Amino acid sequence: MPTTYLDFEKPIAELETKIAELESLAQTGDGPPISDELKKLKDKAAKQLKDTYSSLTPWRKTQVARHPERPHFSDYVEHLLDDFQELAGDRVYGNDEAVIGGLATFRGRSVVVMGHEKGRNTESRLRHNFGMAHPEGYRKAVRLMDLADKFSLPVLTFVDTAGAFPGKAGEERGQAEAIARSTERCLTLTVPNVALIIGEGGSGGAIAIAAANKVLMMEHSIYSVISPEGCASILYRDAAKARDAAEAMKITSDDLLKLKVIDAVVKEPVGGAHRDPQRAVSQAGKAIEKALGELDGLSAAELKRQRRERFYAIGREGLN
Repeated sequence: MPTTYLDFEKPIAELETKIAELESLAQTGDGPPISDELKKLKDKAAKQLKDTYSSLTPWRKTQVARHPERPHFSDYVEHLLDDFQELAGDRVYGNDEAVIGGLATFRGRSVVVMGHEKGRNTESRLRHNFGMAHPEGYRKAVRLMDLADKFSLPVLTFVDTAGAFPGKAGEERGQAEAIARSTERCLTLTVPNVALIIGEGGSGGAIAIAAANKVLMMEHSIYSVISPEGCASILYRDAAKARDAAEAMKITSDDLLKLKVIDAVVKEPVGGAHRDPQRAVSQAGKAIEKALGELDGLSAAELKRQRRERFYAIGREGLN
């Protein structure tokens, strides 16, 4: 059971709390046999969980994408990659821990890997700036992509950010230019690159490392040009209308697959990736391996052409 329940999960939380109490009672051996009651409650909880997650609204998906127990980039590194060697710094200003990257082995193949890290507790969240990168984070990404090109290594990116850091310090150090350079470097790579949206994919902070040959998305993640709260503040002059904005923005994996903004959806365990992180990461690994396999054998020119045509095609369907 997760330790944090979202507001719409309260009926599930009540059932699972009752199950935990009965299981604890059963272990003590006190009282009458309760195995039949336990089974009924477990079946009811499983059905409630499945029904709830089979019809999540965009706003509820936003809440799931932000769940504090959802697998983070560090979890994907730990369970999906071997021999990870972090490479720090942008060789210009400093090291931004909101974006972590380096060299690793993925299923026997050497790769360059990078991703946003939000952090788990207060200390690590502050250290990683809640996954919101400064310019040096995106300049680090460019440096890593240059390395991938030089040694002909595929690039894997894991996106989980509400957006690039919007503060004064980022603007002073050239945030917009750094995002543009990183996006450009993604598009000009001569090696395969696969991006996976693992939680939030927010604005230019996400696309800066997600302009890939194949863009995959976890089932309950979100991907958008702005957060629902930011959109509501601009359009409705009221951040409290984030729920309405989420409905209108088409930010879910199902919507974005139909719009061809992404290439594939990675199914999550029932109840979200936070209920079974290792299984979710394993499913993601299979999807990444498949995507890389589809790019094998393409020349540098073909990879660049495929990437260009992929992004040019977004939004064209139905115009002619």
